[in-house]
Amino acid sequence: MYRTYKLNELRIENTGEEVILSGWISKIRDKGHFVFIDLRDRYGITQIFVNEEISGKELFEKVKKYKNEWVIKVKGTVVERSSKNSEIPTGDIEIQAKNIEVLSRSKSLPFETDETGNLNENLRLTYRYLDIRRPRMLNNIIKRNDMLFSIRKFMNENGFLDIDTPILAKATPEGARDFIVPSRTNKGNFYALPQSPQLFKQILMVAGVDKYYQIAKCFRDEDLRADRQPEFTQLDVEMSFVGQEDIINITEKLVKKVFKDVTGKEVNEKFERMTYDYAMENYGSDKPDLRFDMKLINLSEETETCGFSVFENTVKEGGYVKALVAPNGEKFTRKYIKDLEDYLKVYFKAKGLAYIKKDENGQINSPIVKFFSEDTLEKILKKLNIKNNETAFILADKYKTVHDGLGALRLKLGEEFDLIDKDVYKFLWIVDFPMFEWSEEENRYKAQHHPFTSIKIEDRKYLDTNELEKIKTDSYDMILNGYEIGGGSIRIHDNELQEKVFEKLGLGKEELKDKFGFFLEVLKYGVPPHGGLAFGIDRWLMAMLKETSIKEVIPFPKTNKGQDLMTGAPAEVEEKVLKEDLQLKLLEINKD
Repeated sequence: MYRTYKLNELRIENTGEEVILSGWISKIRDKGHFVFIDLRDRYGITQIFVNEEISGKELFEKVKKYKNEWVIKVKGTVVERSSKNSEIPTGDIEIQAKNIEVLSRSKSLPFETDETGNLNENLRLTYRYLDIRRPRMLNNIIKRNDMLFSIRKFMNENGFLDIDTPILAKATPEGARDFIVPSRTNKGNFYALPQSPQLFKQILMVAGVDKYYQIAKCFRDEDLRADRQPEFTQLDVEMSFVGQEDIINITEKLVKKVFKDVTGKEVNEKFERMTYDYAMENYGSDKPDLRFDMKLINLSEETETCGFSVFENTVKEGGYVKALVAPNGEKFTRKYIKDLEDYLKVYFKAKGLAYIKKDENGQINSPIVKFFSEDTLEKILKKLNIKNNETAFILADKYKTVHDGLGALRLKLGEEFDLIDKDVYKFLWIVDFPMFEWSEEENRYKAQHHPFTSIKIEDRKYLDTNELEKIKTDSYDMILNGYEIGGGSIRIHDNELQEKVFEKLGLGKEELKDKFGFFLEVLKYGVPPHGGLAFGIDRWLMAMLKETSIKEVIPFPKTNKGQDLMTGAPAEVEEKVLKEDLQLKLLEINKD
């Protein structure tokens, strides 16, 4: 027997008991005539007391040579501590050791497991098994378990069936690049790892399953960032005979339940709702962080004939002139403003960043006000509602550049000037997304969500016009503190409507047959009205735990280059395997 108690369980009531405990040495303190060991397991810490009188001279001398992170088994008696520790549950007692067995020794660690500073990320990922021993990381892993248990309990109690779908499937166009897997038995053909179980869950509705869910592994071969990984975990949900309100209502209940089980806090109010158009117009983002204000201000009307040609030409060409007003005006030096402008130029292809500063005495400072008449300047300042010691930043460009740029600038300033209230949680529904968006690169319309998203009944008339941008969908995203944690839509169940959407997307019959042939056949066999959504488990948990990277809530994540530093993946494979799986043709292409 390795233990009779876990290391968080013993209390003053256990005084006098003979116990067996096992764990890692978290800390060892040699006080000369006695030695203290903090013994740690997943559950907590218990102090071990060793002295020559009770433990014997041989054991006492051996213990002095023990090192941190060795694994030991202790037999001894529970006694009351003379110096109690109120910070741990076992702080009233300690174990007088009579026998200690070393179960495993440890090399010196590359970093201490009780270290709380900013450790090198690559070092942490290389020794992830040691990183998980750190209290914060271990707590995140435990919270992940709590989250998944809470989800499964809620879904099963509400009549959903947990059904797994294939990992090896056919490639379908879902927005990102697929990871492909060669088929050895079907020469020249490939599987694709699923970006999501989208088509399968819709097929299950046609099959009559009615309520489906799955905690699924998904894969996307795309550029990585703090809230994105090449493989990720998704809560996938689909329901039959439902509308948007049905899905929103049950999803809110799920999210509130999971939030309480993970954070211990209750959310009682209904989640705020905001249309996609309102979010973009006012926050420059379809996932606005509502923990601070600073809305975008439209100056297009005020600058249409303002005397400043950059603004005038932008409006004339159908673009926008928009601004946001930031506090802490004294911190906006010319260099800092230039850095902000460079940031917008590099990441959003902005042509420039104009500004108007109002100092603490109400004096205006700006290189562009010389172009304005007094009347025009007064109108602009009134619209901005700029106060003393504030600065207005102005972008003039196409819709996407202006809104994406100012939306990102808003978040950047919010973080850098501590405008965000990190103690609150702000849940939000974004609804009514556009069906189509124009792709400058491909010179055609693309589906903003996916081509199976249902169009609002009142907007279907625009399918026969050139006003596709007016078409909105029965779609919804859930936002938590500026992160999109989930999203979905009602699906098209009318075959004629589906064909018309494909037509507007420029997908011909042969292309449709190649990409969606099997699914289009499914849609001919009685499709119930249905809809669903998917949550990114990793991003959702990250937001709840107020971490800044999903790597902090994934047990074994990849680096930003998609590498697993612990195992060495991805790695080369034998040339024999490449020849067998990819045929010599692909191998030769790779060598070229």
